[in-house]
Amino acid sequence: MDTPVTNTAAAAWNDIPVTDWQGVALDCSTCRHQPLQRTGGCEPGRSCMQDAYARRIDRFFRTHPALAGEHLDHAYFEVRAIAARHADVFLLPRLMDDPDETVRLQLALRLPQRLLSRLRSDPHREVRKTVAHRVAPALLPLLMNDPDLQVRLAVAQRVAMPALWRMVEDPAPEVRRVVAERLPVPLLDTLAGDDDWLVRWTTAGRALGAALQRLLGDHEAEVRERAAERIAELNLDRIAGLSGRHVDPSPGHPPAPDHG
Repeated sequence: MDTPVTNTAAAAWNDIPVTDWQGVALDCSTCRHQPLQRTGGCEPGRSCMQDAYARRIDRFFRTHPALAGEHLDHAYFEVRAIAARHADVFLLPRLMDDPDETVRLQLALRLPQRLLSRLRSDPHREVRKTVAHRVAPALLPLLMNDPDLQVRLAVAQRVAMPALWRMVEDPAPEVRRVVAERLPVPLLDTLAGDDDWLVRWTTAGRALGAALQRLLGDHEAEVRERAAERIAELNLDRIAGLSGRHVDPSPGHPPAPDHG
């Protein structure tokens, strides 16, 4: 006898209880959207904005985005957050002080630039990080001193000069490495003496002149090797220029030093 084929994913889906956010069994008779059931517009256990399960809520609002604005003040944070993902963007500013960071994160992803910077002091780092990825470049210096490393990394990857120069003094070597990748070459001399060997290694891959010569004598072997590679790359460029050919040297990748 053939063994019936079962859909494990569907079974797992259906195993999730059909309850509202307070753990109470759903009662469609009390829902204002009950008429949608008659046309297949919603279905308990699959597409329902009253459900506690976020995927069922999302399926409802993806099907009926015009209804999302009606639920931005719902008591359950998942409903507010998912409704904010689908609602008209002009309805979102009223949620800027929402108590849940999941809701505010949706705002950081969708608010227009003229309002986005107001979230730069949000208490949650993921909200501020999203702001750093989206905010206009001219406003990025406002986030340069953020207490969270991930936020400052996002700033360092986008901020322009002269603000970028101020980040050479960032306390985190991860941030200074990004600065070493982006800083104008004539300004790399400061980072050639950085305390972190990977910052110096990154600098050695871009430096010229005195900064490069300084790195040739670095106490870390990997940095000295990278500086020597840089000189070889520059010599190849010079030779290619004399011969009329273009040579595109590929930068190395930082090794892990063995300090015993």
